[in-house]
Amino acid sequence: MKVGPRNSLGDVVGLRVGHAQDHALKSGCTVVVGERPFVASCHVMGGAPGTRETDLLAPDKTVQAVDALVISGGSAFGLDACSGVMDGLAAVGRGFAVGSARVPIVPGAILFDLLNGGDKGWGENPYRAMGRAALAAAAEAFEIGSVGAGTGAVCAMTKGGLGSASFVLANGVTVAALVVANPVGSATTPNGHFWAAPFEMAGEFGGLGPDSAAGLCFAPVSLKAQAIGAIAGANTTPCIVATDAALTKAQCHRLAVAAHDGIARAVVPAHTPHDGDIVFALSTGGRIVDDIGLLEIGAAAAHCVARALARGVYEAVAAPGDILPTWRRV
Repeated sequence: MKVGPRNSLGDVVGLRVGHAQDHALKSGCTVVVGERPFVASCHVMGGAPGTRETDLLAPDKTVQAVDALVISGGSAFGLDACSGVMDGLAAVGRGFAVGSARVPIVPGAILFDLLNGGDKGWGENPYRAMGRAALAAAAEAFEIGSVGAGTGAVCAMTKGGLGSASFVLANGVTVAALVVANPVGSATTPNGHFWAAPFEMAGEFGGLGPDSAAGLCFAPVSLKAQAIGAIAGANTTPCIVATDAALTKAQCHRLAVAAHDGIARAVVPAHTPHDGDIVFALSTGGRIVDDIGLLEIGAAAAHCVARALARGVYEAVAAPGDILPTWRRV
């Protein structure tokens, strides 16, 4: 396997990613949209998810493709970002055809960032407008770190952030992940090394390597992070994994299940009762693969999730009013 040319979800041909954020609010949203609808499914392993339209992604449901996926801050308020994306897609005639009507299908998930030091005194929910703005900004190349849905993310002892990573397999299939790191657990050992270090490629999150002193010990969580995490649903690691292989909804579901391993490799503890950990998996439907190919794609996706999560924390930047330092300033 080798890293894709952008080392991001933009390496999957036909996909674009857009961000919108408000730095005073310390929140934002991120949208993934395709040139055409794509097959997708999802799997939840966190105890406190916040989602929209995810039932449609089950393999037995009628709708076979979706128009976009959204990750947003704002807790339940942030689900309205999906409405803004729907508005933008409807304006250009995109959507699931029901007679003469078209309904854009836009599943989404949110993370809790309401206690991160930002000004949350909005009069009108800002996320619908953010969703439409993120759609308008969508491009193959995009920023990572304290942008989009990762703008106000926190990660135990440091700021979190939005990260992305990719692989190109030996058979030419591309696999990539986009992750927002906002977990109860820590992405780093007590000595500041990333738990995901064994999977790092070309120094993409600092090149410190594994922490031989810490081994596999439990990572301590700051008292402030514990206080936030004690509120049910106050943390989440939402992920989107993508491939240009031609997968069915059932295979996308299996890919989402496999990709959760990447969260467990990069966060300690992972999948807690207070996290809403979810993985969306999508296929742009190009390259045909067999069962062994699906196994390889799942393994690569888990690697990409671990790397993307660490990159999100590594690339976070400090901002006025932050309640936690960035990894680079710890």
